[in-house]
Amino acid sequence: MACAVQLAGWDRLGCVLTVFSVVGLELDQDAAGFVLFCVVGGVGRVCVRSWFWFVVCLEKLNVVGLFCDAGSEYGGPQCGIQSSSKILIKGGTVVNAHHQQIADVYVEDGIVVAVQPNINVGDDVKVLDATGKFVMPGGIDPHTHLAMEFMGSETIDDFFSGQAAALAGGTTMHIDFVIPINGSLTAGFEAYEKKAKNSCMDYGFHMAITKWDEVVSDEMEVMVKEKGINSFKFFMAYKGSFMINDELLIEGFKRCKSLGALAMVHAENGDAVFEGQKRMIELGITGPEGHALSRPPLLEGEATTRAIRLAEFVNTPLYVVHVMSMDAMEEIAKARKAGPNFLNTTIPLCDSCRQRVIGEPVVSGLVLDDSWLWHSDFVTAAKQLVGTDHCAFNSTQKAFGIDDFRKIPNGVNGIEERMHLVWDTMVESGQISVTDYVRLTSTECARIFNVYPRKGAILVGSDADIIIFNPNSSFEITARSHHSRLDTNVYEGRRVKGKVEVTIAGGRVVWENDELKAVPGSGKFIEMRPFNYLFHGLDKADAKYLSSLQAPVKRLKSST
Repeated sequence: MACAVQLAGWDRLGCVLTVFSVVGLELDQDAAGFVLFCVVGGVGRVCVRSWFWFVVCLEKLNVVGLFCDAGSEYGGPQCGIQSSSKILIKGGTVVNAHHQQIADVYVEDGIVVAVQPNINVGDDVKVLDATGKFVMPGGIDPHTHLAMEFMGSETIDDFFSGQAAALAGGTTMHIDFVIPINGSLTAGFEAYEKKAKNSCMDYGFHMAITKWDEVVSDEMEVMVKEKGINSFKFFMAYKGSFMINDELLIEGFKRCKSLGALAMVHAENGDAVFEGQKRMIELGITGPEGHALSRPPLLEGEATTRAIRLAEFVNTPLYVVHVMSMDAMEEIAKARKAGPNFLNTTIPLCDSCRQRVIGEPVVSGLVLDDSWLWHSDFVTAAKQLVGTDHCAFNSTQKAFGIDDFRKIPNGVNGIEERMHLVWDTMVESGQISVTDYVRLTSTECARIFNVYPRKGAILVGSDADIIIFNPNSSFEITARSHHSRLDTNVYEGRRVKGKVEVTIAGGRVVWENDELKAVPGSGKFIEMRPFNYLFHGLDKADAKYLSSLQAPVKRLKSST
């Protein structure tokens, strides 16, 4: 049975009772009240706005099967929403990172089949009119945390609700971070496979490294060669839990290099942050302001510098996650401008020396303090891609730290808002072009994590992950209408120009006319191959370095 049940406009309690009775399931008012709370509780909705929220609730009650046909590839429920396998997007401006043109896009069975003007099709094809609008690759968010257990709690958005929110905002793939279990990468990967079983869009995994030994080193090889993971994150912060020291960081960098995997760092000086937290508590500063005051920008700058130098020492590419301060931005820009200076020798590490260190700004940092957008170092350091670090904890969870900021679980939303905010902040302001927008929100991420041109492009043979974007539309961001389970929105009340009107994921229309049609179990895990373009030329650079040493020096033997 199809799940496209429309609930808007009904009495809140009555709508729940009525819809359940439609399928022959009788609920008393207490049970219906629980369903209603599940759907609208804490989010501020007056009533259920779409079938999506209904399915979210049913998932929690384990009764989705009453409404949806079984058959998910993961063995779980999958809704019977049918979407045409043939789609023609007509008359729009098709934008890739390198080019834009007015053309039609024909999609069949989830793949882009043709991109050219005036495509003629039969009556069995769904036609979408994109005249006067942009047709662009769906966004790829390089940094998310869904269903993550952290600081004694778990993020409120799981893989279904978080991804559904992403689809409503024009993002069609994300890369989440697997957290090892007791240091075990294998156990962590298996746990996240289960977490992602109800995914409704494509996704990939980074892997965090929280300890170091030979077992972890061996598991890294398995992750790269058998599991499709090509990036590993090292924490220079979170003393006493995730943080590793410089010795282990160097070992991790070396292992990444040998496997062709990208080394990523959370760059803050964990020892100094720990000291800063103690200082704030001693001063009686226990509220949320203590979080920022305990970790001033110079600590991010110091750790960023250290990570860049150690990666340079190992001669491996580096990706700095969630760059939040000008101190860090300046260090990344300095490294990219200077190019390689490996042990004081000039060595061409790759075709373009400026591609060796990647700085990832997050949209909250760009939007909530946009002054750095106009800083000259921003262009050099971080104008390659934009992530979100979507890590959603609700008000009740945040209140765990009401008397001690150290207990507040870190994180804000962004997976649904990113595409709109980047457009409004950077394209509307004239700082970047439409093609740059595609590069920042999709293409460069696909290139860095080696899924281009399957993802990040509208080319023949690419996956049909596509958005239709109206640059003249506008709307207000608010928790009342967003699709995350979060009860707040850090961008609350912000009015943005430009709107994703249609999202196509895997060749299915999943967002149209402000209606979300997310299908649990329809998302696929995307394996990401090692040795991306950042590794090009590293072997030659190593050889050149070794030949330049002129060592060991020949010494005369003593005659005595």
